[in-house]
Amino acid sequence: MSPTMTPLPPIAELLPHAAPMILLDGVSHADAEQLDAHVTIGAHSLFNSGSGVGAWVGIEYMAQAIAAWAGYQGRQQGQPAKVGFLLGARRYQCSVPEFSNAMQLRVTARLLLQADNGLGSFDCAIIDAHTQQELAQATVSVFQPHDAKQYLEESMA
Repeated sequence: MSPTMTPLPPIAELLPHAAPMILLDGVSHADAEQLDAHVTIGAHSLFNSGSGVGAWVGIEYMAQAIAAWAGYQGRQQGQPAKVGFLLGARRYQCSVPEFSNAMQLRVTARLLLQADNGLGSFDCAIIDAHTQQELAQATVSVFQPHDAKQYLEESMA
């Protein structure tokens, strides 16, 4: 790490989640356009069936990488992590039925579009950290309202 780089904060400081719903282990890179996170699959992993975590959880890994990116951006401006909403994933493709125990994954989220109204789109991937093989990919759409509490109250009215 160069002397001008500040260390990345723990993942819990970037996500508006509480344990045990924090599924990622940490962040290895973050900038204005992208975030790289990592997770090691093990018996401790939420949604573990015994031999691993179903590939369907990959969408949540991607969503949490996006949320961590948003938390990192907010932190750069002195703001806490804010609640956001996963709207959907287009073309989620995964080449494995599950992420096996002991597998180390790199989860990437690269900004494609961020509108002033809180809508965003990200190109996401899950990569086997040992082989560098891309295991899953999708375009993920999210929404982060300026005031989540007010948005939810208005939505429920």
